[in-house]
Amino acid sequence: MIDSARPMFEKLAAENNFAFDFTKDTSVINDANLANYQVFVMLHLAPFDMSYAQQNALQKFIEQGKGWVGIHAAGLTGRQFKPNNTYWEWFEHFMGDVTYSPHPAFQKATLIFEDRNHPATKNMPPSIVISDEWYEWNRSVRGSVRVLARADESTYKQNKPMGDHPLIWTNEKYNMIYIGVGHDTSVCSNRDYQVLVKDAIAWTASNAMHK
Repeated sequence: MIDSARPMFEKLAAENNFAFDFTKDTSVINDANLANYQVFVMLHLAPFDMSYAQQNALQKFIEQGKGWVGIHAAGLTGRQFKPNNTYWEWFEHFMGDVTYSPHPAFQKATLIFEDRNHPATKNMPPSIVISDEWYEWNRSVRGSVRVLARADESTYKQNKPMGDHPLIWTNEKYNMIYIGVGHDTSVCSNRDYQVLVKDAIAWTASNAMHK
């Protein structure tokens, strides 16, 4: 999906007049380089796949009010991934104090946009049907964040039903949007998904530029 997303980002940049750099090289996550950007899009980069120095640089970037858009694997919080390493607890708080649980099988289901008043979701339809892994967490993040969209659990088979299942949200203490869906290459050609990513970037960039 990462490779398939590059043309999508190139298209969004050309159509919306923003410059972007696309890389798989995590060494560029440092204070000096991040100073050149308004928004960091964390596309499938799990938090535990960054070094401590890279985690610190990104945390500083976010705490300065710069924008963060996390997609899918960016939400893999929890001590279970590298139990013998120092855990980036700040990131778990940033994500709304939830930890990731094993996801169900890849399958088609419905995503409901329950909050279309937010700038990141204002152009979304009431719902979309896509195929994904439908990430689950230890609890619903509702109450800690502003929920923008949730999975309709009646439309697929869960690993462990959450009941209330947010999948897109913003922690309003920060300039961020987390988009939990985005596992499969098919979303890169989905017009609604493209608009969602574009609007998330535009909103966080606007906030960052006014800091």
